[in-house]
Amino acid sequence: MRRFFYAANLDDGNNKSEDNNNNQPHYPKLNTLAIGDSLILTETITHHWCRVLRANSGEQGILFDGFGGEYLVELATISKKQATAILLTHNTDDRTALFISKIGLVISRGERMDYAIQKSTELGVTAIQLLSSHHGEVHLKPLQVDKKVAHWQQVAIAACEQCGLNRPPLIIAPVPITTWLQTQAKPSSDNTTSAGPDDRLSKVIDSQIAVGSAMTTLSQDPYYQQLQQQADLSLMLSVPAAAQPLMPTTLLKVLAQPLPYINLLVGPEGGLSTDECEQAQQVGFAAWQIGRRVLRTETAPVVALATLHALSDL
Repeated sequence: MRRFFYAANLDDGNNKSEDNNNNQPHYPKLNTLAIGDSLILTETITHHWCRVLRANSGEQGILFDGFGGEYLVELATISKKQATAILLTHNTDDRTALFISKIGLVISRGERMDYAIQKSTELGVTAIQLLSSHHGEVHLKPLQVDKKVAHWQQVAIAACEQCGLNRPPLIIAPVPITTWLQTQAKPSSDNTTSAGPDDRLSKVIDSQIAVGSAMTTLSQDPYYQQLQQQADLSLMLSVPAAAQPLMPTTLLKVLAQPLPYINLLVGPEGGLSTDECEQAQQVGFAAWQIGRRVLRTETAPVVALATLHALSDL
């Protein structure tokens, strides 16, 4: 059955009149509607489902908006300008992983980056922090950032539509790896007054969602707010080294916790510089080499996430 991401544009209907004045339809969160209610489909869904796929009234599909679960809907009306559907049932299964994960991923070129994001999404990654590094081949100009991040966010959404994941990963706009690593250091006990979120992580995430109001609103959901907590374990994907253990000794113990938060760092094609590796280790990233071979930058996050899935099931 066809699945579509329904991009909600408001938390509620308080600003509906303002939207109507601007001739912008109101797309509420699906959980604010009741089973049996009718809703206007977004322009993207209408174009794909009704025009490209030539769906007819009475056909059924699945909508998800990232706020939890999915909804079976039935096409009710189709016109030149818009289409409507009726909510039939709600399934609460998000099909998320047994762990929260964020990948600090140095940007690579072209299809390699699309592949890394697509496959990481299929494996249930929660967020991908885009990075630039000393040996990285790609350094986006300021005017390129919004367009490229929006493209990669759409790659992730399309992967969710295909694989059944109902919680799209957040694609966070790029920063230099040294800047990002500074936010990953665990706060000292002298500066910690409570067990609440780290303000530095909160500011980084909130300021870097650069893909429009739909994902910005979605990032405030409690599921994604977990990303603002300190990770339970941070791992740096490493090339094989003779004196280095294959797997950090704490990994299995952390994965045995309820919904652990794993931070992954994946370098560029040329690898992380010596200074970048040292900084990562100083802020708590443990080296993790998966097997005896050197993995490509687009393969490494996929293998890492698949390995975490396998170890979580032990």
